[in-house]
Amino acid sequence: MLKNFFEPKSVVVLGASATPGKVGYDVLKNLIKSNYRGEIFPVNPKASEIQGLRAYPSILDINEDIDLLIYIIPPQFILKTLDDCKKKNIDSIIAISAGFKETGSAGAKIEREMLIKAKEMNIRILGPNCLGLIDTSSCLNATFAPGMPSEGNIAFFSQSGALCIAILDWALGEGIGFSKFISLGNKSDLGEIDFLKYLADDESTKVILGYLEGIEDGRAFMRVAREVSKKKPVIITKSGGTSAGAKAASSHTGSLAGSEKSIKAAFHQAGIIRADTVNDLFNYALAFACQPIPKGSRIAILSNSGGPGIMAADAIEQYKLNLASFSRETQEQLRSSLPTIASIYNPVDIIGDADADRYHKSLELIINDPNVDGVLVILTPTAVIDVQGAAEKVANLSSENGKPVLASFMGKVSVEKGIKVLQRKKVPNYNYPESAIKVFRIMSDYQNWLNAPDASYQTFKVRQKKVGTIFAKARKNNLLKLGEQEAREIISCYGFKVPKSILALTSREAILAAEQIGYPLVMKIVSPDILHKTDVGGVKVDIENAHQVEDAFFEITSKSRQYLTSATILGVSIQEMVAGGKEVILGVSKDPQFGPLIMFGLGGIYVEVLKDVSFRIAPLSVKDADEMIREIHSFPLLKGVRGEQPTDLAALKEYLLRLSQLVTDFPDIVELDINPLIVKAEGEGAFAADARITLEEG
Repeated sequence: MLKNFFEPKSVVVLGASATPGKVGYDVLKNLIKSNYRGEIFPVNPKASEIQGLRAYPSILDINEDIDLLIYIIPPQFILKTLDDCKKKNIDSIIAISAGFKETGSAGAKIEREMLIKAKEMNIRILGPNCLGLIDTSSCLNATFAPGMPSEGNIAFFSQSGALCIAILDWALGEGIGFSKFISLGNKSDLGEIDFLKYLADDESTKVILGYLEGIEDGRAFMRVAREVSKKKPVIITKSGGTSAGAKAASSHTGSLAGSEKSIKAAFHQAGIIRADTVNDLFNYALAFACQPIPKGSRIAILSNSGGPGIMAADAIEQYKLNLASFSRETQEQLRSSLPTIASIYNPVDIIGDADADRYHKSLELIINDPNVDGVLVILTPTAVIDVQGAAEKVANLSSENGKPVLASFMGKVSVEKGIKVLQRKKVPNYNYPESAIKVFRIMSDYQNWLNAPDASYQTFKVRQKKVGTIFAKARKNNLLKLGEQEAREIISCYGFKVPKSILALTSREAILAAEQIGYPLVMKIVSPDILHKTDVGGVKVDIENAHQVEDAFFEITSKSRQYLTSATILGVSIQEMVAGGKEVILGVSKDPQFGPLIMFGLGGIYVEVLKDVSFRIAPLSVKDADEMIREIHSFPLLKGVRGEQPTDLAALKEYLLRLSQLVTDFPDIVELDINPLIVKAEGEGAFAADARITLEEG
């Protein structure tokens, strides 16, 4: 249905103007100037002719079929316009006009009414409060932006109209072409998900770019993006992920999670390439649009200067790529064709007196080496180099054997003509070698994503009904924060092993419980009001006899009461002590956009200090769980160092998957911590020593 937005046979401009400087003037002018091949119908009741075209008093006065309507009149007329569109069978509207929800409650009310009515009529709307839309293959410029980009294979959508204008201006200056250019505006109806679906099958689009400030349906966005990114690169800059995403939270996971963590995890799992800046966005886009994707991570460097070559080699290590090792044959051919003082090893330094032919011969040998997946060509301007000629030679070779070639012609004035040659012949040029190497890293990561098998998910036999009953009872008692006793029972229903535990209300009961469980043991305060037990002296470990049990009972309860006089003390938990193993934390914090965000990291009391944690959005695939474990900096400690036995990574991975199943089954869990989870040696499993759960209100 979106075809009428990009390939309309006829367009109505409702609010067309003959007055320069008005939006209705610029939109109509752009349609005419872009050589749009369809019919254009200006609508303005005060004019009979506008910019050389016959004008109509209203939509209903046009006796032709209409595919697309561009709305540029005040918001209060939108509902009447929808009625007219229904009568004329118009199903596609670009609402450029502002004055809707971005202006406050009155505008928001109009926008809500517009959307309800449009859905009833099966009319789709782009905007409102947007710049418009461009399709270069249809010669359609339905915007009020100055200029029309050249035809290319990059599609771009943006939530910011101002950014659209700036990028369009930049693209015109750089000669960069686009297939589609879409300003989303308020996203009342059509949004990023709709356009991702459309662009996935758009033959004129090779790379999809986006700038987003908010994502309404994060889970649907991930699902669609995962499918689209397997077809073509999806590169997105997302703003508003730092302090704006911070929130007060009572759990370790809640305090460490946040909007930025969710976005990073969601993009990774969906195969979206995250661009931290607009500069990165287009650095990546140019490479994907103009060059083939490397088959591997082995990069060769060709330079006429040693310093920049070394800088590039350092960047290869920094970005965890591999410096290609040439075959013996390539080395011999380089040795025979280069001056004796040149370096024939990677990076290849063809020295300062290199001319265009030396660049050509060296690049030809390097790019044909079977051990090379991509080449960075660095040129620093010297008195002898024909920069334009060298650019021609490099560009001609870049399209011959299916391997990407990126360039870094360093400087400005002296290399300007060469850079224009590279642009014309589709070889991306970067001001500095490090930027080009970063692009190679992104391209290599995308190749790995394409090669990765489809995600596999594992489910377990659990007692879901019993957990539902526990939650229902808690809600009936207005209990949203479930302490250790209830939380242990819940995670036990999902296959977590927990240490033996007995709740003691008195010191005498504590001694009897200790005799039943056996020494050594752990004692913990049980209170729904005290979540961080260690902070208040509410935990005692290595209890070895009845005397210590009695002392610990009184110390734990008295300290807890001193810490929070209003706290409800339910008793003291007497627990089996799990000896040995490594302490890790598993946690969940519900993100408003993407749902349950699962955390893994080192556990115990230092988790918020060290912050050595990883995040993924539930449900976790088997690969997600494995990546989470291996992603933390302290992973070598889990593998075992200096003769230590490795921990039970299989059990740890299983518990991450079981946790994912729990929070997927019960999305009303807003926070959950299992801390510590004690992971024993390989083959010995793991034990959840402590847990707590918070449910959503309502």
